[in-house]
Amino acid sequence: VRSRRQRQMCIRDRHRRHLHQNSELSLHEFETTKYITRFLDDLGVPYDCPLDTGAIAYLEGNSNHTIAFRADIDALPIFEENNIDYRSKTDNVMHACGHDGHTSALMLFVKRCKAMADKDELPHNVVFIFQPAEETGGGANRLIKAGAFKKYPIEAVYGIHVNPFTEEGKVVIRDEEITASATEYRFYLNGLSSHVADKEQGHSCGEALQHVLAQVGQIQQYHLNGLKRNIVHMGHFEAGEAINTVPSHGYLEGTIRTYDLDDLIVVKHQMNKIAESVQLLFNVECQVKFEEGYPPTINSPKLRESVENALKGANLEVIDKPTPFLFGEDFSFYGQQLAPSYFAFVGTQNKDKGFVTGLHTSHLNFDEKVLIDVANYYEQILSNYKAVSYTHLRAHETSLH
Repeated sequence: VRSRRQRQMCIRDRHRRHLHQNSELSLHEFETTKYITRFLDDLGVPYDCPLDTGAIAYLEGNSNHTIAFRADIDALPIFEENNIDYRSKTDNVMHACGHDGHTSALMLFVKRCKAMADKDELPHNVVFIFQPAEETGGGANRLIKAGAFKKYPIEAVYGIHVNPFTEEGKVVIRDEEITASATEYRFYLNGLSSHVADKEQGHSCGEALQHVLAQVGQIQQYHLNGLKRNIVHMGHFEAGEAINTVPSHGYLEGTIRTYDLDDLIVVKHQMNKIAESVQLLFNVECQVKFEEGYPPTINSPKLRESVENALKGANLEVIDKPTPFLFGEDFSFYGQQLAPSYFAFVGTQNKDKGFVTGLHTSHLNFDEKVLIDVANYYEQILSNYKAVSYTHLRAHETSLH
């Protein structure tokens, strides 16, 4: 007879390895969704599919309070280089961000909650969010805009992310900002071409692009508070058409990462001024466009005590991060638009087993035992959720908006 832990390890490994082998890109997680919904059907857990992919499951508990737990289900366009028997079957698609682990941990937690519900022991109502398109497409925002949560009076949303730079058994948390906003920018330059022999007849986008590059590179230095962490990154640029002509077109694209939205306003304002200056200085048309990405993830301080106690109850060590991470995360939409939220980073680094490579790399891997730790943490949150905190949570939600 297998122990409860052995049964959970079997469930955990089976789900995680199936998902890892059958990874799918954002908004194309059709087979992943089928796998999750078959699992929910087998358990008898009701669910909805508000979008083409992903699922929202629900179990009714013994109180009037509802809390939610989220896992993202999409993979990345990365060729896997791990030599493992559950390596991705699809070339150039890999769970290189650990979402297969997030999903498997939530599936394990669903199974535990269903067992409690069958015994009439589920303390609160629980919403399980199997969210598509975190990597690109803003699946969280799509679900909210589709009205996926209107029938659920959610009071708090919890989520995790694997963290290969923190040791197993440790979890990184932080109140307020824990991840940055992510905004893309693109400069489009249009000048006038001419033969190099008559270069003065042209309006060079090469010269104009040099100006744009120099000025964008100065934004962090001269226009943002030096004590704050921001990134104004130039990712790709080009100009010109032929070796002996004045460039008539130029292009620059990059990303802005900041956890202070006032800083983002400053960056965008400076970029607009740079675009205006190009016309004046070089007689070249210049337009800058922004694609709004994810806002910063804000962890509600009102949830901090319950999170910390739950992590300790799951025998995990809590590490308080002094500064935010500078990558984007669309879990941020839940805290911004739905309910107070808290996001934690669960350590997966194991140097003895070689689990040391970072997120979005072709060798990302981890020991699946950490997924039981995640399920234990979720169970501690659920069991110890204090209804008395409801009024304070709503007050915090108002302040967020």
